Amino acid sequence: MKTIGELKREAKQMLSGRWKDSVLMCLVPTLIAIAITAVLFVVAFLPVMHLLQSNGPMDQTALDQVSSSGNGGGGLINGLFAALFGAGISWTFLDILRGKRTEIKPFSDVFRGFQGTVVLGIIVIFILTTIFTTLWTLLFIIPGIVKAYAYSQAYFVYYDTYEQTGMRPDFLSCITGSRHLMKGYKGKLFLLDLSFIGWHILAIMTAGIGYLWLTPYISATKAAFYENLPKQTFA
Repeated sequence: MKTIGELKREAKQMLSGRWKDSVLMCLVPTLIAIAITAVLFVVAFLPVMHLLQSNGPMDQTALDQVSSSGNGGGGLINGLFAALFGAGISWTFLDILRGKRTEIKPFSDVFRGFQGTVVLGIIVIFILTTIFTTLWTLLFIIPGIVKAYAYSQAYFVYYDTYEQTGMRPDFLSCITGSRHLMKGYKGKLFLLDLSFIGWHILAIMTAGIGYLWLTPYISATKAAFYENLPKQTFA
């Protein structure tokens, strides 16, 4: 496995000469994420405004329920869209890294995860990993985080299995394959994520606009990480 610096340099090489198309590829999911967040905020805020305008006393329990339901529903919806868009973006960079293609088609590649042949797999894997991670988190926060990293390569495994066989793979086997691949490498991926903290802060300071550049950088680096995992551990 290459060092974090080497993985990032590999990502920058992939992005060299492709920054414009990479940013355009991330434009659609960024705008949709902003729209979803705005709609969910309004939906959650309207009941609160109704309570504030009423003459009766405010029920804290009702406010807590509105807040928790809005946050939970919004998190799941954003998570699902992030998985669908993220898969298409990540697979595109993986193809470039492997030399299977040289160009990015921003407004078609970003929707690769929505294609009829793969969309079901992404949705099911998202649901299963969310359930499994949530159950582990109920035990304690740390086991949930560890399992999230263990399942992190499931979409890549799904893509490779589908590409090799031309058939839709078993969803649980993709999650299991990710667990095998990540044995001994979860800490490495955690440190890789930590290395982007400064960039996340800068992106937030630009009201999220910076994520148009940060998202492809992270996605390309994660594709390089997956490609450098010893695949013999998959069995």
